[in-house]
Amino acid sequence: MFIGEGPGQREDQLGRPFVGPSGDLLEEWLAEIGHTRDQVFIANVVKCRPPSNRDPEPTEIAACAQYLERQIEIVQPKLIATLGRHSMNMFFPGAKITRIHGIRGVKRAGNRVLLPLFHPAYVLRNANAAGDAYADIRLIPRLIQRLEQRLAEEATEPDLQPPAEPEPPPEQLSML
Repeated sequence: MFIGEGPGQREDQLGRPFVGPSGDLLEEWLAEIGHTRDQVFIANVVKCRPPSNRDPEPTEIAACAQYLERQIEIVQPKLIATLGRHSMNMFFPGAKITRIHGIRGVKRAGNRVLLPLFHPAYVLRNANAAGDAYADIRLIPRLIQRLEQRLAEEATEPDLQPPAEPEPPPEQLSML
């Protein structure tokens, strides 16, 4: 699952996330790991375009959070790749994308892995970030494989806790 910021004007018109140059770059990244757009779920933090294409405000993000949470619950992704700082802040509050993108920010959350990535629009504006962006996207297959291995190991590990001692029956007290 890839989570972006919100729809731009064209995405809002078409009702589809990541169209245009950012969508083309995201599709290149997916091809880099042997996937297509049809094989992943793409969502956004906010579900409609903020006026003048400005950054979403905290109240707008909060208003849409339940919808994103429901999408995650339904899709049950093994990996969530956040695209840019707004989606990253939902899972990595207060972090800076330039510091934690890629392997430095990977964390496990239950049965899934979280991976902060640069937003494709950022990479299009900052060509120097392209090498890091491609290296970060190439982590995905290995992260999913490692997660699956760990989950399998956890499922087959014997319970290391000794069985709990049964509680003794309560003592009957005398009336006198």
